[in-house]
Amino acid sequence: MTDEPLLRAAGVTKAFDRLIACRTVSLELWPGEVLGIVGESGSGKTTLLRCLSGELAPSTGTVEFRTLESGFEDVHRMGEARRRFLMRAQWGVVHQNPRDGLRMRVSAGGNVGERLMAGGARHYGHIRAEAEDWLDRVELDRGRIDELPTLFSGGMQQRLQIARILVSKPRLVFLDEPTGGLDVSVQAKLLDLLRRLTRDLGLAVVIVTHDLGVARLLTDRLMVMRRGRVVEEGLTDQVLDDPHDAYTQLLVASVIGA
Repeated sequence: MTDEPLLRAAGVTKAFDRLIACRTVSLELWPGEVLGIVGESGSGKTTLLRCLSGELAPSTGTVEFRTLESGFEDVHRMGEARRRFLMRAQWGVVHQNPRDGLRMRVSAGGNVGERLMAGGARHYGHIRAEAEDWLDRVELDRGRIDELPTLFSGGMQQRLQIARILVSKPRLVFLDEPTGGLDVSVQAKLLDLLRRLTRDLGLAVVIVTHDLGVARLLTDRLMVMRRGRVVEEGLTDQVLDDPHDAYTQLLVASVIGA
C-alpha cells in the first residue's frame, strides 16, 4: 500500500445561506479502502459526498485528489476541463437514481462505450467487445447491449450505471445510496456485486448510505454524521458493535429493534 492517501479533505464546510449542511469535516481515503458515511436524512452526508466528488464547491476547506500525473491537486481549484478529464478517467460517481448517471436515449452498450471513447478509444469492435464484457461482469444479458436503458428494471439500470463508471478503470468511486429504492432481493444481488467488484478491482470507494446493514457489508471504515458534523468514526465493526456516541447508539439500536 502507498504511504499517501488517494483523497484527503481538510475542514470542509458547506453552507446554504444560514443552513450549514456539513461542518469542518476532515478525512483521508487510502487506495483499496471503502469508507462509509452514514446518518439520518438531513445529516449532511450527501452534501459532503458532493463536495468530495467535485460536484459542489465547499464554502471553506479543501479537497485534494492524488492524481497519476502530478500528485495532489485541489479538486475545487483546478480548471473545469481538468476536473472533467479526471472524472472521466480517474474517478466516477454512481448516483442513487440511475437515470441521473445514464443517458436514457442511448443504448446500454453506448452508455458503457461512451466512457471508453471519452478516454480516447476509437476502435468500434474493441469498444463493443469491452462493453459486452462489462455487461457480463455486472450480470446483465449481453444480448441486450443494443436496448435502451428505459427497457431495463431499476436494478438493471443501476448495474448498467456501475458498468458505465467502472469500464474506464477509475481509482476512486463515489456511491450515493446505491441500493435506495430497490426491492430487498434486488438490493442483496447488487450488494454482492459491489462487494465483489470493489475487492477484485482494488477500488477506493466513498459510499453514502442510511442503511447500516449496507455499511457493515461493504465498508472498512465508517463516519457517522449528525446535523452536519461527524460525531463518530472508526473501523466499521468497532463503530457498529461498540458505538460510543449517543446518536450512533440510537442508530444501531433502531436497527436491532426493527
